[in-house]
Amino acid sequence: MNPNANTTNRRQFLGTTIGAAGLAAMPSWTRAQGANSDIRVAVVGVNGRGNGHISQLKKIKGVRIVALCDVDQVVLDKRIAENTKDGSYIKSYRDYRDLVKDPEVDAITIATPNHSHVLIAMTGIAAGKHVYVEKPVCHNPIEGRKLVEAAAKRPNLIVQHGMQRRSDLGWAEVMEFIKSGQFGKVTLSRALNYKMRKPIGKVASPVAAKDGVVAGDFRDTGGKPQKVNVDYNLWSAPRPATAFNREQFHYDWHWQWAYGNGDIGNQGPHQLDVARWALGNPEHLPKRVMSFGNRYGLSDDGQTPNNQLAFYEFEGAAPMLMDNRGLPAKDMDWKGRMPYYQGIQIGNVIHCEGGIIAETKATDKDGKLAKKFEILDGPDHMKNFINSIRAGKLVNENCHISHGYHAACLAHMANYSWRVGQTKSADEIREMLKADAMATETYQNFMENLTANKIDLAKDQTIVGPWLNFDPVAERFVGDFAAEANKLMEEEYAAGFELPVIS
Repeated sequence: MNPNANTTNRRQFLGTTIGAAGLAAMPSWTRAQGANSDIRVAVVGVNGRGNGHISQLKKIKGVRIVALCDVDQVVLDKRIAENTKDGSYIKSYRDYRDLVKDPEVDAITIATPNHSHVLIAMTGIAAGKHVYVEKPVCHNPIEGRKLVEAAAKRPNLIVQHGMQRRSDLGWAEVMEFIKSGQFGKVTLSRALNYKMRKPIGKVASPVAAKDGVVAGDFRDTGGKPQKVNVDYNLWSAPRPATAFNREQFHYDWHWQWAYGNGDIGNQGPHQLDVARWALGNPEHLPKRVMSFGNRYGLSDDGQTPNNQLAFYEFEGAAPMLMDNRGLPAKDMDWKGRMPYYQGIQIGNVIHCEGGIIAETKATDKDGKLAKKFEILDGPDHMKNFINSIRAGKLVNENCHISHGYHAACLAHMANYSWRVGQTKSADEIREMLKADAMATETYQNFMENLTANKIDLAKDQTIVGPWLNFDPVAERFVGDFAAEANKLMEEEYAAGFELPVIS
């Protein structure tokens, strides 16, 4: 029997010699995909991005959402009510471990906080489910590598990342234009993320769960009261369930290291991935990385930098730069606009010998438009996942989980450099960058943004990380500060929430 065949429907299969009892005992990937060949999907984490998954899945013919899972009972009840108005039946789960045991689920999509992505994904793979996991696909490189290896060990399962630009035909055309050599070689691949991030507030003391539950009113992203009823042990997994410092329970975990990776690891992987793609998808992670910045102008419970530059050096490829900013253009005006570079606030600029490609436009050295691209940012990305399940293989290799791993690790590596850094003066930073004209220009613009926001650099000094050398084969830091950086990769996994071993 072909485990990925889509020509045999479930009714026919039940009539074979295996029988219904045998079917129930078999992992879902060995069976036809649901009644009348429907793909039966469950969404794990349905508060924000996961609600987007629901909307996307409902538009795909031949897909049935059969279960929703969330640790917040308030959110779960709301999504179940919203999606059963038409009389359809959808199961509800609090615990992802119970969900993946359900034989009526063929595939899961994961949109939980970053720290639980790999745990849930690998648990799903171990249970024989196809897996779609949001960016960043991992919270640290060690677990990310384990996820890539788990996917390789189960080639009959589809494991796809959630970075939509990888399935966009316009971006594929950009990469073909770069490879054509019309603009010569790439000299710098630049990633940009200019997105306002307001302060998250400051609690008087850490908030602890009561009897394993966090319940009550917190604030939502608009500052209004938001009721939560969270199984905190499940929410924290795989991290230990410790007290937390957040006025807003949901979302603001992005800016705290135990759960999030800052905006360079939130929005950043989309742009870091395109920047790496433009370099020809280097097989290995960069050989060196350095990052600097700070959480400028904010006094809150956030830990991650809001303005951050990162520089990457690959073996045999052009350099790469990530420019991440969370402050407005000027005057700390949160209702104002953001700064921009080459007319772009969130996106990519690829510098070449003969011109630049700035998102949709390729412009030669004389400023003449050479080509325009239609970029839609992958509206069929989720459909690609479903089509791959039907085909029994990835229909677009750009969506391979390894690309998600590389993009996430680029963010993590920059953060590790920053986290082991020290404060330095502006003159010291200029001296560090003086040999690189592009880096110097970017730093100057970076500083102008801080000045325009009246940041007191005597108070909010810039933290400068060292150049960290990286062994791209062993995937470990080497040399100066290696011990400190490698230790940051080795996170704690609470008892009962260890990563499954997949052979």
